[in-house]
Amino acid sequence: MPRLQRFLRDASVTATVAGVVSTLVSFAGPLVIVIQAAAAGGLDAAQTSSWVWSLALGSGVLCIALSLCFRAPVVIAWSIPGSALLVALLPELGLAQAVGAYLVAGAIVLAIGLTGVFDRIVSRIPGALAAAVMAGILFSFGTGAFAAADTEPLLVLAMFAAYLAGRRWWPPYAVLGVLLTGIVLVVAGGGLDTRAIAFGWATPVWIAPEFTWRATLNLALPLVMLALSGQYVTGLAVLRAAGYATPSRPLVIGSAAGSLLLAPFGCHGLNPAAVTAAMCLGPDAHPDPARRYVAGVAAGVTYVVLGLLGVGVVSLFAALPAQMAAALAGLALFGAIAGSVAGAMQVPREREAALVGFLATASGMSLLGLSAPFWGLALGGVAYALLGLRRDAPSPAVAGSARRAS
Repeated sequence: MPRLQRFLRDASVTATVAGVVSTLVSFAGPLVIVIQAAAAGGLDAAQTSSWVWSLALGSGVLCIALSLCFRAPVVIAWSIPGSALLVALLPELGLAQAVGAYLVAGAIVLAIGLTGVFDRIVSRIPGALAAAVMAGILFSFGTGAFAAADTEPLLVLAMFAAYLAGRRWWPPYAVLGVLLTGIVLVVAGGGLDTRAIAFGWATPVWIAPEFTWRATLNLALPLVMLALSGQYVTGLAVLRAAGYATPSRPLVIGSAAGSLLLAPFGCHGLNPAAVTAAMCLGPDAHPDPARRYVAGVAAGVTYVVLGLLGVGVVSLFAALPAQMAAALAGLALFGAIAGSVAGAMQVPREREAALVGFLATASGMSLLGLSAPFWGLALGGVAYALLGLRRDAPSPAVAGSARRAS
C-alpha cells in the first residue's frame, strides 16, 4: 500500500499526458509498418490483431514494471527496423519460419543480457556499418512516402506540410499531426472505407514456430544486430542523457524475456525506446525528474488498453488508403533514416564499408537464398576488414554510445 500511496502522490496530469501521447505516437507511425508487413505477408485479420496485441501487451507490461521498479520513465517499444525488415522478408519466409527466427533472436539477446557482456559485444560492432544497414532497410520507406504522391498528390503533400510544420513548432507531436491531417483529408474526401472498420477485443493466435537456417541467417541475426546496435544503445543513451542511471542489464533481460514469451503470438522484438521515450524524460513531463516515472507507467497502461482493442486498431488502419499509409510510414521514419545516414557517414575511415553495406541492403539483392540485409552485413564487414581497420578498435560512434549506456 505505501507504494500505491507514493505513486498517487507523485502522479500528475503532465506526466500522464506525456505517457499517453508517447504511446499514441508509436501507434501513429511505427505501427503502420507492422500493418504493412502483415499485409505483405498475407496475414489474416486475426493474426495481425494478435501481432499488435503481443507488441502492445509486452511493451505495456514492461513499461509499467520497469518504470515502477527503477522509478524512471522507462519506455519499451517494438523494433522499428525489425518491422521494416519484415515487409520484405515475411512473404518469403512465411509466418512460422519468422516466429522461429524471433525465438532465436530473443534467445541470443537474453543470453547476452544474462551473461552481462552487452556493453563489450556492442562496442565490437562497427557503428557505421550497423547504421548503414539500418538506413538501407528504411530507405524504401522514405522514398515510398514521395512515390505515393504520384496518385494522391494533395493528400501526400498536405501530410508532408503537416510534418514540416510539426517539426518546426511541435517536434514531439509531428507524427501525430501527420496522422490527424491524413485522416481529416481522407474522411473529407470520402476515401475512408468504413466497411472495413470493426470493433472487438484482440484474441491471441498461437503460431507454431518453424526453425530453419535460412530464417536464422536472413532474419534472426539481422534482428539481433539491429536491436543491439540501433535500439538498445540509443534507448539506454537517451535515459543516461536525461540523468537516469538505470542499469542496462535488467532492461536487456526484461525486453528479451518479453520478446521470447510473446514471439509465438507474433511479437518480433521488444527493446527500450528512444524517440517516444524522450517525450517522457524531459521537464514537459514533470519539472521533478523523480516524478517522471509516472509517464512511463501511463505509457504502459495506454499500450495495454490499445493492445486489447487490437481488432479495432488494425481495422482502422486497413480502412485507410494505401497511399496515406505509405506516406505516414515514410514520414514517421524520417528521423530514424536521418540518424542512420549520419551514423553511417560519421567516421571517415569507415565510410566506404558503410556505403557497401547501405547499397547492398537498399538494393534488395537476394543471392543464394539469403536476404539483402544479410549481404549488407557480410559484404560491408568484408570491406570493413580489408580496408585496413584494426579489428580490435571499436567504432568511436558505438564505443561512445556504449560508454554512455554503461
